[in-house]
Amino acid sequence: MSNYIGAAANQIITRKTLGFAIGAALLMGSNAVFACATCGCSLSSDGALGYSTTSGWGISLDDTYINQDQLRSGRGSVSPQQVQSINGQEVEKDTINRYLTLGVSYSLDADWNFKLLAPYIDRNHTTYGTDATLPLTASQVSSANVSSIGDVKLIGSYQGLLPTRNLGLQLGIKLPTGDYGGPSASNSNNIVGQGAVGRSPVGFGPTGNSASSYLDTSLQAGNGSTDLILGAYYYQAISQDFDAFVNAQFEFSVRHNLNDAGDDYRPGNQSTISFGVRYEANPKIVPQLQVNITTKSNDQGTLADVNDTSGTVAYLSPGITFSVAPNLRMYGFLQVPVYSQLGGYQLFPHYTATAGVSYHF
Repeated sequence: MSNYIGAAANQIITRKTLGFAIGAALLMGSNAVFACATCGCSLSSDGALGYSTTSGWGISLDDTYINQDQLRSGRGSVSPQQVQSINGQEVEKDTINRYLTLGVSYSLDADWNFKLLAPYIDRNHTTYGTDATLPLTASQVSSANVSSIGDVKLIGSYQGLLPTRNLGLQLGIKLPTGDYGGPSASNSNNIVGQGAVGRSPVGFGPTGNSASSYLDTSLQAGNGSTDLILGAYYYQAISQDFDAFVNAQFEFSVRHNLNDAGDDYRPGNQSTISFGVRYEANPKIVPQLQVNITTKSNDQGTLADVNDTSGTVAYLSPGITFSVAPNLRMYGFLQVPVYSQLGGYQLFPHYTATAGVSYHF
């Protein structure tokens, strides 16, 4: 693809690709709220694609892998033995997440774009529980598996503010389509089958310290909230072969289904700013480098892990897009955390990885 000041036809393709890269940096990942600040979810594989400046349909499918395999607090790592020494603190072991996300987009014209993002979540969570004793052994470990549709997002984008269409605004909504919930207030012992709220919450298996209890509300496929998403983005050529971008987005709950006394849960607000560059010398191979900074406030409510769900994280995120055929692209990203300030004690990944494919009709 040519740069911003190049030939008109190639300019449209370049602006398409770059515009969506910055606008979608966190649209997909944020739909799932984990018991950590961001868990590497601030980057979307849609960053490899672009807003359509002509009418038509697009479809994408990507797979994201996130292995939360280290316990962290504040800016550093902590050992399970350190966490076990804190009275009443859960000692989590590992959370492996896989997201298979279908994206369907439609562009009315050069100004308006609409996109639906529908994730399928496969998550395995293991924990030693709050009753862990030293030495930590396999017999203490409880395991729960989530495999279902997550919370769907609908995003509208408008980029007709400038003649060059390199400044855009976003408005979206996250719907509570995924299963969610936890033990009811009457189920004070958190025993599966003795009272639950929400929709089909998942429980742990029959072994381990947390046997037959419900999985944390923040780790279910959905969180029961309807969220509003506000965003803005800007991009500009900075040389013959390089473009730069910046994007900001804020997501907050406007309605939460778990709102009864003793059975309430509200996910924390989340904001992200992303910036970076793309190298456009070869239209068939387009590398890019992003920095994603995400801040999340504590979850709230009786069913929330209030102390262990806030923080600020910065990621360095290299990626590359391949044009393998007309209108067909493949892409891949690696997201590496370079800074974290986490509240409480949280499982966190060493990296996340995303690969996918996109086609524009």
